[in-house]
Amino acid sequence: MKSITVFCGASEGNNPLYREIGYKTGQLLASKQIEVVFGGGKIGIMGAVADGCLNGGGIVTGVIPKFLRTKEVTHYDVTNLHVVDTMHQRKMLMHQLSQGIMALPGGYGTLDELFEILTWAQLGMHEYPIGLLNVNGYFDHLVAFVHHMCNEGFLNTTVRDLILVDSDAVNLIHKMSTYEAPEIYKWITEDEV
Repeated sequence: MKSITVFCGASEGNNPLYREIGYKTGQLLASKQIEVVFGGGKIGIMGAVADGCLNGGGIVTGVIPKFLRTKEVTHYDVTNLHVVDTMHQRKMLMHQLSQGIMALPGGYGTLDELFEILTWAQLGMHEYPIGLLNVNGYFDHLVAFVHHMCNEGFLNTTVRDLILVDSDAVNLIHKMSTYEAPEIYKWITEDEV
């Protein structure tokens, strides 16, 4: 992978560990020469990931909607900055600029981005690896709920397993780098796509 989109909070959360891991993840991606594509903000875990990558000599591309430029405090020190009109354009461009998705702790926005990209994978619209960096057990309840959806018959095991989970960024990047997408919808013909 040459680039990874990182979805994460524009807040730092209550535990300083989240910001610290965000910064270290950015540094790690820079050391592996993996470009960071992110939401374009300077604050929260989002800003920490960008700063870690930039300070590690990496490339960082931000994508931010016009209306969030002041709320999320645009990070003008990034390598590339794209200003778009809508949240949907933001997610689509971040997806187009990357070869994998990694989610770190965040709120509704992070989950919105994560589940939209998972839905696209479920529909066979991309084959990117999707990873959760489960810092401090942050995503434990979410992972349990995904398993619950599977147990209740709303997801199959193939779709459930689209999410790669690890508490260690090095291990997660390895899982993402070696990921092979399942052939989810072989039965869909080209005419139907």
